[in-house]
Amino acid sequence: MSLKKISKNQPELFEFTSENLRKVEKEINKYPKSKKASAVMALLYLAQDQNNNWIPLAAIKYIAEILEIPYIKVYEVATFYSMFNLTPVGKYFVQVCTTTPCMIRGAQKITEVCKKKISNNQNELSENKLCSWTEVECLGACVNAPMMQINQDYFEDLDEIKTEEIIEKLLQDKFPKPGSSKNRKNNAPEKGKTTLLEIKNA
Repeated sequence: MSLKKISKNQPELFEFTSENLRKVEKEINKYPKSKKASAVMALLYLAQDQNNNWIPLAAIKYIAEILEIPYIKVYEVATFYSMFNLTPVGKYFVQVCTTTPCMIRGAQKITEVCKKKISNNQNELSENKLCSWTEVECLGACVNAPMMQINQDYFEDLDEIKTEEIIEKLLQDKFPKPGSSKNRKNNAPEKGKTTLLEIKNA
């Protein structure tokens, strides 16, 4: 049985936009006709992206009809994977990494800022309904810890002050520039590269 919370407030209908329908067709065409159900995760992702970062039950039913599979098959996938949200999370969904490297470098301070600025509890919308936040496992940017993901973008090398600045912009419905707050390139050392110095753009 799923432990995921399902929103009580559900829209009656969901349909993909014309642009996303083209993406749906592209995803389905990656598989043999008898295996088109394999596109279920891609279609759930598209639905979530189109619907302000969460998937209503109407979208699950709609995807099941497109893929010609039982509703429960899509529901099982949507409730199993943590990356799919079944309740509203707001226009800006903040995911704070709290795995060991981030925790050692101050992730707890980042979560405290989220509690103060967004909501005291995880997975609760801010007062203006624009944001919510949650703790997640490793996001694969350990070198630039502590970090958080907002929608599809990474914000790295954070501290309390920088995190407050980022969240304040979100609450004003402004999306800040993603990347390292220390302006380092990708995963380069904080003080600049130390090898391949003779190669430009390395």
